[in-house]
Amino acid sequence: MNLPPALMDDPGLRAVLGALAPVRALVVGGAVRNALLSEPVEDIDLATDARPERVIALAEAAGLKAVPTGIAHGTVTLVADGRGFEVTTFRRDVETDGRRAVVAFSDRLEEDAARRDFTINALYAGADGAVIDPVGGLPDLAARRLRFVGDADRRIAEDYLRILRFFRFHARYGRPGGADPTALDACARGAAGLARISRERIGAELRKLLDAPDPREAVRLMDETGVLAVILPGADPARLARLVAAEPDFPPPSPRWPVRLAALGGAEAAERLRLSRLESRAQEELRFAGSLGEAAWRFGQARAGELALLRAADGALPAGWRDRIAAAEGQRLPVTAADLAGRLTGAALGRGLKAAEAAWIESGFALPAPALIDIALLAGEAP
Repeated sequence: MNLPPALMDDPGLRAVLGALAPVRALVVGGAVRNALLSEPVEDIDLATDARPERVIALAEAAGLKAVPTGIAHGTVTLVADGRGFEVTTFRRDVETDGRRAVVAFSDRLEEDAARRDFTINALYAGADGAVIDPVGGLPDLAARRLRFVGDADRRIAEDYLRILRFFRFHARYGRPGGADPTALDACARGAAGLARISRERIGAELRKLLDAPDPREAVRLMDETGVLAVILPGADPARLARLVAAEPDFPPPSPRWPVRLAALGGAEAAERLRLSRLESRAQEELRFAGSLGEAAWRFGQARAGELALLRAADGALPAGWRDRIAAAEGQRLPVTAADLAGRLTGAALGRGLKAAEAAWIESGFALPAPALIDIALLAGEAP
């Protein structure tokens, strides 16, 4: 089997392979996998039997820029055609602790393949495009079956994050109903080990999983194996499933994961997944309990549309919701502090403005300024 010419004719890749022609250099991993599936290839990584210093020397001799981005682990980034190509020396694991590995360089492709996570990620291809399959990844790829390389328990014990990677890759590449039972059993046995993984790494994996075209089965399997309870206690896979089912009737959010995470829920999700301040604020907005019109006014139409999707998942979407969101666009509260100057001050002014705002929203943004001023004065003057 050969990779499609569209990939192998890439000018940058040809330049890198040409520079490394004196040594063994192979396209590896996701680029091979996606090319064989006729799916987009984002990054092209290579593996080689040459040591990093040899890679750098060959690249510079060919006029390519070499950046030692991860030289301690054997990775050099070569810049060709304005893009970076990571080139990593064949490696074998010397020591693992469930989070990271101590590696040694190797001259053998078989050792490099044996330390990779899944068979479909352990595919290689030479400069002629011919695919090399040391661990049986091609049949798994054809069957859309995700299988650990070698012993699943051992692969997981090397890095417990591979449990989440399993579910993420199953959501992206797996066949519905075709999850490997051996892999699922190993994930269940190793689930407690995820407590040893940093929240940042867990959050990054879950974002990617929830951005898959359809994460429903993967999340359900995470729940059944006990994995979901470890990383996100209290999460509700059924609500996520209802939301994904409703998505075709709504404008697709980009990225998908924030609204899907809001549907999934879970205790202290922002802290457990180490969300950024902006991401945490978005989750708070997606829990907004007011009307969709008010949400559109406060947060914008895009966020209100996501709230509508969440409410559709709960069977609580009001009639005419699109009109309510549209009507809120560009609205401005017709009363300001200046309108109440000299009549209300301090805390009374705050109470008055808040009451006027609430009444204005309740009216569908229809109450005129005089009526709102009266409401503000009554509220402000109340004891």
